[in-house]
Parts: sequence; C-alpha cells; structure tokens
Amino acid sequence: MANPEKPNRGQMRVDADECKGCGLCVDACPPRVILLNEKLNRYGYRTAMYTGVSCTACGICFMVCPEPGAITVSRIVPHASDEPRDSAPGIAEKSECASN
Repeated sequence: MANPEKPNRGQMRVDADECKGCGLCVDACPPRVILLNEKLNRYGYRTAMYTGVSCTACGICFMVCPEPGAITVSRIVPHASDEPRDSAPGIAEKSECASN
C-alpha cells in the first residue's frame, strides 16, 4: 500500500467510461496507489481508481493502459512557500531581456 508520509509528486485520474477494469495499471503501479473500484461503471466494469496519495507521476499506468484516454497523469510542481513569488506560476526562473 502507499506510504502516506511521502509527498504527492503527481496525480492520476481515471475516466470511468473508458476504463474496462483490466487491472494492468494496478499491477504496474510502483507505489501501489491504484486499486479496482468495488462499484461498477455504467458498462458493468470495476474500474481503476486512484487512492489519492503518494502518486509519483511516473506514467507507467498510462503507458500500460490499452484504452486511449482512460488514464491521465499530471505532475505536481512544488513551489517553496517561504520564498516570495515574483514570477508567474509554472515558470521556474525569471529572465530579463535588455534592449540596445
């Protein structure tokens, strides 16, 4: 099971209408944060679900999934909360251009 002390480096989302419940992502997930849902989707499949903690955003679940669009993996970019933010979100460094 997932280590709750590890910070989330990513987030995984499953489209329940696309997932067929094959379980390949469950078996392939290194931190073991994907399970098969007990509830059935509208097609009668037990779909994969993210436990909500400790995703590393490695993307292995996305790569092994045979259903295009069933799994989306997003990487979380941490920002230091104690440093002043003078740049736009998602930009690591601020660069300046000098004109002649």
